[in-house]
Amino acid sequence: MSLRFHPLAQLTLLKLRGLLREPEAIFWVFAFPLLMALALGVAFRVRGTERLPVGIQDGAGAAALELALAGRDDLEPRRLAADAAREALRRGNVALVVVPAEPVVYWFDPTRSDSRQARLLVHDVLQRAAGRTDVGGATERHMTERGSRYIDFLVPGLLGMNLMGTGFWGIGFFIVVARSRSLLKRFVATPMRRSDFLLSQITGRLVFLVLEVGVLVVFARLAFDVPLRGSLVSLSAVCVVGALTFGGLGLLVAARPRTIEGVAGMMNLAMMPMWICSGVFFSTARFPAAAQPLIQALPLTAVNDALRAVMLDGAGLAAIAGELGIASAWCVASFAAAVALFRWS
Repeated sequence: MSLRFHPLAQLTLLKLRGLLREPEAIFWVFAFPLLMALALGVAFRVRGTERLPVGIQDGAGAAALELALAGRDDLEPRRLAADAAREALRRGNVALVVVPAEPVVYWFDPTRSDSRQARLLVHDVLQRAAGRTDVGGATERHMTERGSRYIDFLVPGLLGMNLMGTGFWGIGFFIVVARSRSLLKRFVATPMRRSDFLLSQITGRLVFLVLEVGVLVVFARLAFDVPLRGSLVSLSAVCVVGALTFGGLGLLVAARPRTIEGVAGMMNLAMMPMWICSGVFFSTARFPAAAQPLIQALPLTAVNDALRAVMLDGAGLAAIAGELGIASAWCVASFAAAVALFRWS
């Protein structure tokens, strides 16, 4: 059989035509990650000194407190009546309320980081105004290099999340829709193997990989100057392994469900823990030590860590061999299970 008419080649073309005819798929593969990067990059952009709003309860001594705090460029004092100060603190409109008294009273929410920061800054100002001097001096050094910003941390996570999302939805959703419309039954009579059909879903997914990754990486570089310190070979290897891994998981999730509602629930169940725990929007180190072995074993955690190592640290393939090994193990296991469990109807 010629390569042109090989079942795998024909099925891959079918997959590509199906994706191109679905504008929703194009949006989720290309537009959605760009919009996410743009929105979060603007929201967490590097700005000047942030001014923390501090309420000063009106009364005797309030004017002097306001004057003392107004000299700081990182505090924004405002005088408020007692009831208004309480309401502003409750709603989060101010980080701290200072009550003029002897001694002064700090009213704040200790669970809020901005409240604790404002309390320390205000106390420092008032102590200096009262004549306190530092026993020893200190020199400040500010981190300003590329790779230390939130947008630099975010873009590799968005890239990993997009690889996962398109692997699950672009493959799994397509299969279940075809099964629900009885289209898969017609393939049984054709000269192909089950593995040909499943492989075609993954190969069709890989065709879009270059554009999918390239668009996001180039956009992040042009819009936010996100670095790419590693080689394109290393980045490509991580993305290919990630796409294969999540493609295999998408096949596994879609191996049995007959309805769109059923597969959507299973996909959300599989992806939700990785959205939250795998370091897309914040570091995995925020979770307790007891949960770390499980988190580090998740495929998206491995892919995200490898992407950040390549893009931000300039790591080569040898340095990320462990992460690639975890992702590859998920890929092989999920594809083998999908082949065993897959049914046409």
